[in-house]
Amino acid sequence: MPILSAKARVAGVVGWPVAHSRSPLLHNFWLTRHGIDGAYLAFPVEPGKLALAVDGLAAAGLRGLNVTIPYKEEVFGLCNEITDFARRVGAVNTLRFEHGKILGDNTDGFGFIANLRSFGVDPTMGPAMVLGAGGAARAVVAALRDEGVSVTVVNRTYARAEALAAEFPGAKVAPWDQATEALADYALLVNTSSAGMHGQPPLAFSLNRATPMLAVADVVYVPRETLLLREAVAKGLRVVPGLGMLLHQARRGFASWFGVEPSVDQELIDYVAGDIPRFEDKPIERSSS
Repeated sequence: MPILSAKARVAGVVGWPVAHSRSPLLHNFWLTRHGIDGAYLAFPVEPGKLALAVDGLAAAGLRGLNVTIPYKEEVFGLCNEITDFARRVGAVNTLRFEHGKILGDNTDGFGFIANLRSFGVDPTMGPAMVLGAGGAARAVVAALRDEGVSVTVVNRTYARAEALAAEFPGAKVAPWDQATEALADYALLVNTSSAGMHGQPPLAFSLNRATPMLAVADVVYVPRETLLLREAVAKGLRVVPGLGMLLHQARRGFASWFGVEPSVDQELIDYVAGDIPRFEDKPIERSSS
């Protein structure tokens, strides 16, 4: 690792816990690649101490921070300015410290769209069906609506899907038990739920009604290829794994903190995903937590 000077630019990530974060891995990879005098660190912040930590890190001269669980909503109250996208999504994941102000952004939508395009999938090619109604779904729906895409939200709890769709003009809702039959009418399917993630039950969603033109995206990246994506590959459909969304969403923060627009390529993907299993090979049991 290069020796840092007294002028080194520093950024980091705050969360609780934060040891699981892959952000230090990828940001420090970019710092090394571009020969930048800087560092990216992880800061575990105990509940109740977020304001103290953010103010202190800003005062210490950091360029900015990523914000992970459980602080993406709480950090709203600490920002002097918030981007329109972050406000609509209801979560901030990126902070920039500038001229004594804290600027909040959410880069998940940017990362999602950039990841689609990196796999040759045009988000505007047709209607999209989004599975899930949590935080990831909000960012995906907002990003797709910004692209002018017709979006239908599907969730096992219909009321949650209704509530999410109501916040994004033009978004529609469909019942879970009718979604697989309706799949023939869609060009893009996106799983934003935790189903299929390591330690979670697989996503029980049939692709039997998919047309050959359907593209299937998953925001889950552990494992790198979920059961949903494996089924899509078996049917000859285009797939978009979730890891790229994580990598692309980080580009905007890195550029604002370190002054260089980084790229996502196979070398970075292999480096960050070195210890992520490609498939979920062990039997999956429902978590009790």
